[in-house]
Amino acid sequence: MISLKPYLVRAIYDWIVDNGLTPYLLVNAEVEGVTVPPQYVQDGKIVLNLRPQAVHGLSLGIHNIAFGARFGGNSMQVEIPMRAVLAIYAQENGKGMIFEDEEGEDETPPPAESSSQTSPVAKKRPFLKVVK
Repeated sequence: MISLKPYLVRAIYDWIVDNGLTPYLLVNAEVEGVTVPPQYVQDGKIVLNLRPQAVHGLSLGIHNIAFGARFGGNSMQVEIPMRAVLAIYAQENGKGMIFEDEEGEDETPPPAESSSQTSPVAKKRPFLKVVK
């Protein structure tokens, strides 16, 4: 199954931009495949401004985020695997979403339980939890 994360990142990015705010992306710069300017990495993390006027060729893909940007006057192509994205939020008000660290992420769902092992009555019902 495809991860939900890239869809959430795109949706939140669109919401932030549609509201005239500045989208910031918090990235774990120590994840393999991350290409960012190392001089701007602090404590293994980097915050990137994804404002449409600040980046060019932005691609919010299923497996990675890519764009061109200028850092200290030097143009650079940035590559971020989706597993390295820690948060996306609006700079002005902090609204957005924080993601759990997906180290060792397995995109396959757990195997279905055999119907002979459990009765339908014994199964727990799914529930939703409000997160504030």
